[in-house]
Amino acid sequence: MRKAMPIGVEDFCELRKGYYFVDKTRFIRQLLDEHSKVTLLTRPRRFGKTLTMSMLDWFFSIDKVDKSCELFAGLDIERAGASYMGERGQYPVVFLTFKDTNGLSWETMQGLFASYISMLLLRYTYLLDSPRVQEPLKKRFQQLVDMEADEARLSAAVVLLMEMLHQHYGRQVILLIDEYDAPVQQAWENGFYRECIAFLKQLLGSALKSNDNLAFAVLTGVLRVAKESIFSDLNNLDVCSVLSTRYDDIIGFTPEEVTRMAHDLGREDRLTEIRSWYDGYHFGDVEIYNPWSVINFFRNDRFGDYWVNTSGNGILRALLERADAQRIETLQTLLDGGTIQVTLNERVIYEDIGRDKSALYTILLLTGYLTTTAAAATRRNRYALRIPNKEIRDIYATEILNHLAQGIDTDTFDDLFDYLLHGDSYNFAGQLQKILLSIISTYDAANKESFYHGFMLGLSTLLLGSGYWVESNRESGYGRFDMAIFPKNPQKSGVILEFKAATGEAELESKAKEALTQIEDRHYETEFQKRGIRNVWKYGIAFCGKKVHVVMADSAATP
Repeated sequence: MRKAMPIGVEDFCELRKGYYFVDKTRFIRQLLDEHSKVTLLTRPRRFGKTLTMSMLDWFFSIDKVDKSCELFAGLDIERAGASYMGERGQYPVVFLTFKDTNGLSWETMQGLFASYISMLLLRYTYLLDSPRVQEPLKKRFQQLVDMEADEARLSAAVVLLMEMLHQHYGRQVILLIDEYDAPVQQAWENGFYRECIAFLKQLLGSALKSNDNLAFAVLTGVLRVAKESIFSDLNNLDVCSVLSTRYDDIIGFTPEEVTRMAHDLGREDRLTEIRSWYDGYHFGDVEIYNPWSVINFFRNDRFGDYWVNTSGNGILRALLERADAQRIETLQTLLDGGTIQVTLNERVIYEDIGRDKSALYTILLLTGYLTTTAAAATRRNRYALRIPNKEIRDIYATEILNHLAQGIDTDTFDDLFDYLLHGDSYNFAGQLQKILLSIISTYDAANKESFYHGFMLGLSTLLLGSGYWVESNRESGYGRFDMAIFPKNPQKSGVILEFKAATGEAELESKAKEALTQIEDRHYETEFQKRGIRNVWKYGIAFCGKKVHVVMADSAATP
């Protein structure tokens, strides 16, 4: 019987009751063989981190020992031998997940933490009846359950629970924290980053640093978040990021696992397309598919952008908000399937995004919007990055479109490029005027040629992957054109665009003509001729605030 695909199933016990299962229990053996005191696994969202942590909880938890035996029957960890299975159900375990502690203010988030910790402790109320647990600890425990503890007591809740469990069982505690940095991103996006960092530094630091109750800890997240921000003075932290070879095949699907799934589900004929859409990641030395998207494809039997709908894309929007002409050109290179050379710094903090290019591209890598090439670093911390696959390329195009204009649909942009590529300067000018009038407010007062150049480059990225590539400031003839669109099929028409900024609306027409004259006098079409492209539309475009005027060789148009 064909098993159901586990869409949204994050509990290991539930998964083992009839859903299709990819065995990752070798991770348990690896942890038992070589675990550090504190291990942090950073991977993009929806790659299976929560399910991985649930697997560890079900294996190690002393509270689940009676239910967990059958869950691991016939799996890799059982085949590893009796000594490994002998560790099943031998530890008190505290399993936390912070992925739902979202809030638009610090007061709201703090209240969510208090509620979450109260609900967590209700699972351990048997500790209140334990003669081995000290009475003062029980009183503090009850305050947290009743949500009467102040922020200081709240930030010490995890270490309190671990102390009580250690006293009750006489065994050190395994601490599992899933999506530890989810509140950090929320706080950064909503303006209370420092308050959140200060709270988590105390909550996690007290549990992980010099804690005699701790056997070992495993944390997951998307970012490391610089040691100085949260893990201050934590010298026992082993970070296993997407650049690390340790545990590199545990989260996400390997090619062998996807091939086996396709065989089991009778869809081997779609493997080439599955790879194009959802493969392309490299974690350490291993090629990885996006598991969320692969599972959704097998469930729905159609390709789509599944990952984009799982949460916000605030990091990508941060890239676009600072999209000067140079960064737009970088986006063009990526969207056209190229690579960029970047120095990475994994010790990043969110506050670095606006001022540190290395931090921005590091975060785009860690969050899954970019990946490394198969090759290792070209030199120390210097990597070649690219967009992993078609799904992520679609996300870039969608976010670029959403960022550029409000109240404008995809057809508006499609019409704009149809007019541009077919020499319909009048309607092109009209569509461009419509888009300019809808540009988001931060650009309303822009009146510099560099802004309009970057704006047009941003629009042009929507062409990439559709038979064209775009180049900017390239030498051709006797100068450098502002922007050119080259068809990959030389039988199609190319486009040259030159931009001018007018000081007033009365100057628009003369500036547009000046731009067109520059194209013709400097023979910018030379580069097209070298590539065998004979038909080239030449546009001179002048901007003033939200007004535009377009002229074309042998034709002119005004919206």
